[in-house]
Amino acid sequence: MKKQILSIILVLSVLAACKKTLDQQPQGVISSDELNTPTNIEKMVIAAYSSLGNENLHTSNSLWPWGSMRSGDAYKGGDGVGDNSEWNDYETFVTNQNTNSLTDQMWAQLYNGIARVNNALQRVEQIDAGSYPQKIQRQAEMRFLRGNYYFMLKIMWNRVPYIDESIAVDQYINISNVALTSDQLWDKIAADFRYAADNLPATQADKGRPTKYAAQAYLAKTELYQAYKQNDEHTVTGIDQTKLNQVVTLCDSVINYSGYALAGDFGDNFLTANENGPESIFAIQYSKNDGTQFGRIDMGHSLVYPMNQEFGCCWQHIPSQDLVNSFKTASTGLPLFTGYNNSDAIEGGDFLNQTFDPRLDHTVAIPGHPYKYDPKFVYQKTWARAPAIYGYFSELKGTVDASDPSFQKIPPFMSSSKNWELIRFADVLLWKAEALIELGRPQDALPLVNQVRQRAAVSTSRLKQTDGSATSNYKVATYQPGVNCNWTQDFARQALRTERRLEFALEGNRFFDLVRWGIADTYLNSYFTSESSKRSYLKNAKFTKGRDEYLPIPLNQINYSKGLYKQNPGF
Repeated sequence: MKKQILSIILVLSVLAACKKTLDQQPQGVISSDELNTPTNIEKMVIAAYSSLGNENLHTSNSLWPWGSMRSGDAYKGGDGVGDNSEWNDYETFVTNQNTNSLTDQMWAQLYNGIARVNNALQRVEQIDAGSYPQKIQRQAEMRFLRGNYYFMLKIMWNRVPYIDESIAVDQYINISNVALTSDQLWDKIAADFRYAADNLPATQADKGRPTKYAAQAYLAKTELYQAYKQNDEHTVTGIDQTKLNQVVTLCDSVINYSGYALAGDFGDNFLTANENGPESIFAIQYSKNDGTQFGRIDMGHSLVYPMNQEFGCCWQHIPSQDLVNSFKTASTGLPLFTGYNNSDAIEGGDFLNQTFDPRLDHTVAIPGHPYKYDPKFVYQKTWARAPAIYGYFSELKGTVDASDPSFQKIPPFMSSSKNWELIRFADVLLWKAEALIELGRPQDALPLVNQVRQRAAVSTSRLKQTDGSATSNYKVATYQPGVNCNWTQDFARQALRTERRLEFALEGNRFFDLVRWGIADTYLNSYFTSESSKRSYLKNAKFTKGRDEYLPIPLNQINYSKGLYKQNPGF
């Protein structure tokens, strides 16, 4: 901190000394139109891509503060409820207000990404395809990115102002966040992904650029969310069957393409050495040793590392006891839909005396278990920062081992240049399964769910102690109707929702699933009742239906709009 202050003082001194020089008139000014050359437009496109990873410590594009921490899968962590208290407000809901600074920061970050996309699209439109052969493809790429940013805004705030490249900057102030209905906003997002799917190639030499199939996958996700019709109280009033059939068709196109498959081991998805593998449909591409001081690294996961000397800070995004218990399996090898919280698995023999899904040890760092598959690097209780408040676990998916080539320290923080997956092939399999179940076709969904479970069952080769024994007692079976289950629509729905939780735990999806299904209030209030007996800071936590499904519109943004933006219900 002293060095930073001294640096600022030095800079201010230099600026003061050079005031006359800085006040001189520029020798020339480049016009906006002069930037519309193929070379400069490519730079504008890259600038739009960079927004995917232009996050900071508190605005993770993985969405874990909004999708994991608000779902019952994770605690805030850190040094206590006052450490990054804005996140504590998210987690407990009752104190969350429209003045939460992190809500405003995330809103601004996403609209900055949209602004870059719209700027690039305006310039691409003004150049002819003869001098810029990439014109149509770049338009499709930019619309894919814009769809991504608006999708994130939609699931976080519901009603947001829609601004595209056709709107002049001086008109932004006149665009209301309720100018479009919820369905109309979904349609806008879907239109961007549909255009991208129609105009992108099947493969890209640059792995960070979306493909036709990535656009189809994101369109399927959009259609799936839109299919769940909700009233003003966010109660699901029906599910659009036409949308569900579109989801199935889109997912089939992606599934039938030979370029994608489930990774052989679940852990492959979270290791630097395996990034951009067969399961990766679209990922944020991070980097280091790229000419910058620290690289363009995953700042959104910088605070999640444990408190040991190899890392050092800050132990946030802590797996909940409920999440850890949910990985238990029954004697049949199937998940426990109920009763998994009857006892807590905490350490040692707890994980050998019961049976578990292997995805547990790919997701959660547990005392006495190897950290990131290194049997000689064992996670210790002392690595937890505030165990009396949050327990002893840590998350694994967003971190890397300190010896990993992608690891990068930014004192006092650290992170890595490991990619972060926004869409995996497992997503597509389970989106299709969900659509089929809600279409009344649970038998057609069965092999898709089982495909994901079968991969989980064989993902044990990395989960070993120094003597070669298994880290935990693993047992996973597929669903076999008439043998270990009765595969009705209701049962299949429970299986699908449980599978999504286990497969994507701590990846920032869970809360948005709960809201989509219309069960966030009952699920979370039941979770608070149970979990508060173990974590006393949750005793006053409460989810209010009709309000807490979405974040409040930031007060700063309402003030910017001079009152044009309408606040979400309940805030």
